[in-house]
Amino acid sequence: MPHTGGSYSTSDLSRKSGDIIAEALRHPVTITQRNKPRLVLLNIDDYERLMRQSDARSVGTLKTMPSELLDEFEAAVDAYAGTDEPNR
Repeated sequence: MPHTGGSYSTSDLSRKSGDIIAEALRHPVTITQRNKPRLVLLNIDDYERLMRQSDARSVGTLKTMPSELLDEFEAAVDAYAGTDEPNR
């Protein structure tokens, strides 16, 4: 039953869901619709690992930036603004 690359169509999913789920427990499986990837099935451990990794990444703002980094940033902006580059 193995498909090359762990990719199945939506009709495969309806016909062979048990086998596809068993494979998804071992590694991520792509579900295609009209020959385009639409979904990925993956085990809960992989999902939770991805969520932890995404939580570890945070968006910084000027308000949350450490003051020494903000000082460096402002100095760099001031230096850039003081240059006379015609193609900026």
